[in-house]
Amino acid sequence: MKILVTGANGFIAKNLCFQLEEQGFTDIVKIDRTHSIQELDSALESVDFIYHLAGVNRPKSEYEFKQGNVDLITHIVSRLQELNRQTPILLTSSIQAAQETPYGVSKALAEDSLNSYAKQSGSKVYIYRLPNVFGKWCRPNYNSVVATFCHNVVNDLPLTINDPSAKVNLVYIDTVCDHFIHHLSNDEQSGEQSIKPIYPTTVGDIATALESFKASKTSLVTENVGTGFLRALYSTYISYYSPEQFSYTVPAYTDPRGSFCELLKTKDAGQFSFFTAHPGITRGGHYHHTKNEKFLVIKGGAKFRFEHIATGECYELDVTGEDYKVVETVPGWTHDVTNIGESELVVMLWANEIFDREKPDTFAKPL
Repeated sequence: MKILVTGANGFIAKNLCFQLEEQGFTDIVKIDRTHSIQELDSALESVDFIYHLAGVNRPKSEYEFKQGNVDLITHIVSRLQELNRQTPILLTSSIQAAQETPYGVSKALAEDSLNSYAKQSGSKVYIYRLPNVFGKWCRPNYNSVVATFCHNVVNDLPLTINDPSAKVNLVYIDTVCDHFIHHLSNDEQSGEQSIKPIYPTTVGDIATALESFKASKTSLVTENVGTGFLRALYSTYISYYSPEQFSYTVPAYTDPRGSFCELLKTKDAGQFSFFTAHPGITRGGHYHHTKNEKFLVIKGGAKFRFEHIATGECYELDVTGEDYKVVETVPGWTHDVTNIGESELVVMLWANEIFDREKPDTFAKPL
């Protein structure tokens, strides 16, 4: 399948083209402002699907709205009709197409032109009235509050917020691309298309979330960035890092036994850390009433010892870095770990709660 993408140098198009190629659609004709109308016309002769993503939303004059949003799609459909082609077209419109602003009117007229083409040619057309789209590569200080805020927070620049309670509906770029690519292998009904999930939020909430992402490098406490809106927003935020920001130092505590280093803390799923121990060194020698820990030996050899604080029952277990075995602590059992190898012992550790110095649930009882 041969695919034409207009506005190919834009935010949505760049993401879309990569995802098209990843799914095996490699015959892509990319048209942007640097190409001539003749090059566009030539492409229209042979393509099997058109993503019309080109458009104008920040013109120097209102005339550019007509030129970029109406005249271009009108030219495309006219040329296809001259060629007697029924090429499907997907158009990125805007929720503002329902408004009587110059931009909104131009988007509505573009939709009208496309719908007329569908009626006359019998071709399928897909119109997306997109809300605010966010994701990697969106240009800051242009038309996306998310892009601007991400850029500013990452670069220690102030945020300008006139109304923190101002509502905004957002859709993530990967969601947009998934919907767009879906049309290449599915035969939906022509016309306006729906898209979901859409994330309703406020300007203030976006700013608060981004500031918490920034603070996590110091506090080590991450937000719940594994699903939903926060997952998408966090991914977008870190995409604005410069290469020099790809790494950061976390606290490490070293004593004659070895080192202990905290990596990541979560608000409701515990924390991750690791520790080292020199040969012959024993660490631990305490028990918990509620806390659970999971140990994974990464390097070296370790002897884990356990003793039930009420019954005195004992248990020992030897583990090496080649075993890939998780060893758990159980409430009410004293536990320690000894480096029984000849080199440094490295152990990864997860605890199901963040360590609370005021209530540590950790009681010394050496074995």
